[in-house]
Amino acid sequence: MTVLTQPKPTGAPEPPFAPAASQASIELYWLPLGAGGWLVRLNGRIYETIHALLERRRPLDLYHSALVVRVPEGRFVIEDAWPIPDADGPSSRGVLVEGPVGSRRMARWRVFRYEVRRWRDGVIADANEAVASPQLLSDDPLVARRLLDVVGSLPSPVWGRDELKTGEMWNSNSVIAWVLAQSGLPTDAIRPPAGGRAPGWQAGLVTARHQRPSDEQAGRGAGDATSRVGRSGVAATA
Repeated sequence: MTVLTQPKPTGAPEPPFAPAASQASIELYWLPLGAGGWLVRLNGRIYETIHALLERRRPLDLYHSALVVRVPEGRFVIEDAWPIPDADGPSSRGVLVEGPVGSRRMARWRVFRYEVRRWRDGVIADANEAVASPQLLSDDPLVARRLLDVVGSLPSPVWGRDELKTGEMWNSNSVIAWVLAQSGLPTDAIRPPAGGRAPGWQAGLVTARHQRPSDEQAGRGAGDATSRVGRSGVAATA
C-alpha cells in the first residue's frame, strides 16, 4: 500500500486517459469553515473565539474536511452535509447515512438532519477555496474500495454533541476521520493547514478505535431518528 500526504497543486490538470496504476486515489480537502456562507463563518468565529479564551490560546482558522475517492469504477465524493438541500432526492446525491442535528427529537424535520454522501461524480461546494488541498493519502485501489465500502457502516450520533463520550462533539470532521481510520489508513500524520484546526476530528478517530469495521451499533439506539439510506457497496452504485 502506498500512502502519501503531500498536497497536490489545486487545479492541476489530469491526463484524460490515466494509466491503470493511477486510476485509484484518495484525496483529502480542507475547506475553510463557512466558505461561501457568511452565517456559518460568523458562528464559527464566535465558537472559536470562546474556545480560544477558555483554553488560553489565540483563535485558529477552522476547517471542514471532505474526500474525493477514485477507483476504476468511477469518482466519488465523501462528505457530511448540513443542512440537507430540498432539491432532488437523497439517491441523487449518493446519501448513505442520515443523522440528527442538535437533538434526536428534532430530527423529524429536514433542517435538523445531516446526510453523509458517497456521491458518484459528485461536487464539493466551494472546493476552489480549499487550502493546501488536495492531499493525496493513498493510491492503492484496495484501500480506496475499502474506504468506499465502510461509509455505509458509519455511526450516526447527534451532530454537535458528544453523544459517544469521546471528549469532543461529533461533526463533519468526525465523519471523515472515522472513514479514514476504518479503511486502514494511518491518520497520525494528517493535520489541517498551518494555523488551523478541525473540531471533531478526534471524535471520529476515538470512535473508530472502539469499533470493528463491521460494527453498526453506535449512534443507532434512537429508533427512526437516524436512518440508513443505502447499504450496498461500490459495485451497486456503479
